[in-house]
Amino acid sequence: MSKYDLIRQSAYEANMQLPKLGLVLFTFGNVSAAEREQGVFAIKPSGVPYDQLSPENMVIVDFEGKTVEGTHRPSSDTQTHAVLYKYWKTIGGIVHTHSTYGTAWAQAQRDVPIYGTTHADHNTMDIPCAPPMDDLMIQGNYEYQTGFQIMNCLQEKGMTYQEMEMILVGNHAPFTWGKTAEKAVYNSAVLEEVARMAYLTEQINPQVARLKPALIQKHYERKHGKDAYYGQ
Repeated sequence: MSKYDLIRQSAYEANMQLPKLGLVLFTFGNVSAAEREQGVFAIKPSGVPYDQLSPENMVIVDFEGKTVEGTHRPSSDTQTHAVLYKYWKTIGGIVHTHSTYGTAWAQAQRDVPIYGTTHADHNTMDIPCAPPMDDLMIQGNYEYQTGFQIMNCLQEKGMTYQEMEMILVGNHAPFTWGKTAEKAVYNSAVLEEVARMAYLTEQINPQVARLKPALIQKHYERKHGKDAYYGQ
């Protein structure tokens, strides 16, 4: 047994949810699961099809992006995950996909507007889209810089990673995170569905208005506020 067995299992189970939820095609995505006390995370190996994954072939990486244990190369997005874990001290899972609707909004370089209560059940703001990376960042350590592209966007929009657990990277695709890998996967599925709804809404009514503030607050607070009453 390895001391990393638990996060390997967690990362494996979370990765296997992506094709089940229709969030990935072929190998277009990855999930990582962190162990804060050990300062490492487990992540999907690069380019390995989902039906060939196992807990044992998850790769263990530290928060500097260096492989600690594993026989495979880690995901090509590993440096992005490492940056976010290093600077965002309370997250325990990260997901990156190229899901259809989330990626379409990212390619359009648009935030996903808050049009309805489904969106408000999870966020009180538009889902942000970071601007496309500039040429100097692209020519440098691209995946490493993607982490800063994400962090800088939230900072510029006055958002924290605790209140907004999802983002689009312009011309690229979605990233989500959470306290656990399971929550990060949940957020990835929510982002994709909200992006799909927003797209369809604009097709039906191109002049649609954003959801009014009273409904935003009501739906968010009933699930997340101090007097929340949604669920058991």
